[in-house]
Amino acid sequence: MTRPEFNDMVLRQSSSLKMYALHFTHDSEDADDLVQDTLLKAITYYNKFAEGTNLKGWLYTIMKNTFINNYRRITKINTLVTKSDEISSANLFYSSTVNNADGKFILDDVKKAMNNLADDYKIPFTMYFEGYKYHEIADYLTIPIGTVKTRIHVARKLLKGQLKAYERNVKTSKNNEDSIFED
Repeated sequence: MTRPEFNDMVLRQSSSLKMYALHFTHDSEDADDLVQDTLLKAITYYNKFAEGTNLKGWLYTIMKNTFINNYRRITKINTLVTKSDEISSANLFYSSTVNNADGKFILDDVKKAMNNLADDYKIPFTMYFEGYKYHEIADYLTIPIGTVKTRIHVARKLLKGQLKAYERNVKTSKNNEDSIFED
């Protein structure tokens, strides 16, 4: 079957697709949009259609999946975005407590603690934190791998001591993710 023949067959199904789309959307304009999206996908993915199979069934499947994907996307957007002129006190409280303003202060304290480390500890720890493997750090610094591990261990202990004020936060978040201060 040639592409023009396929396109013609697909376009002839538009009236039955419209009835099926109304079943999903319950709105004529939304149904037209859904039919248009379905026809566009069908024509675009012409090479995925196996000749001799049920064209109408293939189109209905495309329509159903398109509707479900659009519905999920719209639902996700609506849960993330408040679409009202007034913000409820619950949303305002959530926004004011979760804006991570304290993150800048924590980051400043971590940077200060890192700067207090001697280079012998700071460089291997920073490289490890950035994702380098022990052997790569050892090669770069031309020191034994055991020395690298020891220096990273000591750096963790020193940082942990300097950042004791945040120890409670590390322990509570440890359930969610590993801490860089733990061995």
